[in-house]
Amino acid sequence: MLCAASANAQESAKIFDPSTLKGPAEGKPNEVMVLGTAHLKYLPAAFKPENLKLLNERLLAWKPRIIATENLSGTQCAYMRQYPQRYKDSIASYCGWDPAPARAATGLDVPAATAEAARLLAAWPASPAPAQRRRLAAVFLAGGEPVSALVQWLRLPKAERRAGDGLDATLVAALENRRIGRGARGEDNLLAAPLAAALGLERVVSMDDHTADSPDADPKAAGEAIAKAWDNPSVAKIRQLDEQLHARVGDAEGVMEMYRTLNDRGRARLMFDGDFGAALEEPSPRQYGRGYVSYWETRNLRMAANIREAIGDQPGSRTLVIVGAAHKGYLEAYLNQMHDVRIVSTDQVLR
Repeated sequence: MLCAASANAQESAKIFDPSTLKGPAEGKPNEVMVLGTAHLKYLPAAFKPENLKLLNERLLAWKPRIIATENLSGTQCAYMRQYPQRYKDSIASYCGWDPAPARAATGLDVPAATAEAARLLAAWPASPAPAQRRRLAAVFLAGGEPVSALVQWLRLPKAERRAGDGLDATLVAALENRRIGRGARGEDNLLAAPLAAALGLERVVSMDDHTADSPDADPKAAGEAIAKAWDNPSVAKIRQLDEQLHARVGDAEGVMEMYRTLNDRGRARLMFDGDFGAALEEPSPRQYGRGYVSYWETRNLRMAANIREAIGDQPGSRTLVIVGAAHKGYLEAYLNQMHDVRIVSTDQVLR
């Protein structure tokens, strides 16, 4: 038995591990910082957008050249709308932007708008005219990329933020009132788009993925089994910590403390113990928890793939990923497997 155990250990040591084979030997590395966030729209009313001032300043100083957010791409939402029998609930929850008004204004459906945005950006001038920015914003809206449209809107001088060049009054109102993405209090609107605009970027990357979603055969039984698994001391501790943090979000330092806690190295393990690890062990006959963990891992793997694809277009860049804090540990682990990715600690901007 001892010999067999030793042999197994030796075989395990031989498993191919991409994270140990980093390259290239020459050239600037790809740095990725994964910023775990609360979904800001759910914070107490004491939280105000201006309370993000310190965090915004720190992120601006880090100077990412790619910003990826937890939003579904327009192309993925268009795909999911073709399969309502599977994705009806996911469409309602995660595809809130309806590109139909922008299609009516521009004459472009999602595939055509996606191709047109790529064409425009490929020949994008160093100093585009306001009409060009309005046009690109309209195209992004038609392509189901409203947060990128907001980046273009914010890069316009205030006097040029008006209808025209494909933007009609309805689309202008959506941009002005932030009826896009996660809404006026969403981290995509409050953090990602303003930061991208301030850094001179032209868009953000929508990197979320919900193609692993599927309806449970027995939603009631599945919900009860998972809820029972979540009734544990780790979840109670997370809730207690979050209540303490939320009580302090009425000023900029309290918001920074929230981000420090959400991005603490121990948070990922606490989340696993309370959520995914607990679900993995839940004892229902249908083993609903294992299906939930499968969905969760698949979603994070596809998120990581979307981020990696975006990095490949701009080698040697810094990438900031803004994502719900529960995803942070998984994305760091998965992205660290990539040969040409170096994970950067959020301590650089939060401490």
